[in-house]
Amino acid sequence: MRATTRLAAGSAVLTAALAVTACGHTTAQPHGATSTTGSVSPSGGPSPARSPAECRTASLTWALVLLPERTGGRRDARLTVANDAPETCLFAGYPGFSVHNGKANSIEGVGHGHPRTIALRKGTGVTVDLRYTPRGAKGAGDYCVTENEALVSAPHDPDSDRVNVPVMEAHHKAAEIDACGDSVSMSLPRYTPHPRVP
Repeated sequence: MRATTRLAAGSAVLTAALAVTACGHTTAQPHGATSTTGSVSPSGGPSPARSPAECRTASLTWALVLLPERTGGRRDARLTVANDAPETCLFAGYPGFSVHNGKANSIEGVGHGHPRTIALRKGTGVTVDLRYTPRGAKGAGDYCVTENEALVSAPHDPDSDRVNVPVMEAHHKAAEIDACGDSVSMSLPRYTPHPRVP
């Protein structure tokens, strides 16, 4: 009879221990650990901050400026981008860029090299130098597009998110880009702490 009593008592203790464990109130829980919905990491410190998302076209301000002509037949322009959003975003690649007359005729921007990912805080940006062959220059060919705006987008954004940016000359007056050939050459995007955009 004693053996039966001891077994029953032991079962009661074991059942109570399991119930306490199931409620999460065990004394063996590591310091600083919480449930999966908590905000404390296993080491006891705060959870790591979420990584910034990639920049989106709509949260950026764009400016396209034609630079003064130079010898050699090629023309230069400068595309400047600034982050207007309060959150930091990642500019990871070349921007989308094209000039077109209607849907049929267009010249796309083509990057050369492997750009690094640039973190843009609010108010900072990137600059991309553009080089193209204007109409009438040596080697221009017959395929040319003249336009007073260009279609641009953040890296990896779909074409449907592209926006029009007006073309300006160096004194910020309205201008036209007159590009010929297969593409507009784009330099590697470079970080610009104080971008000049309208």
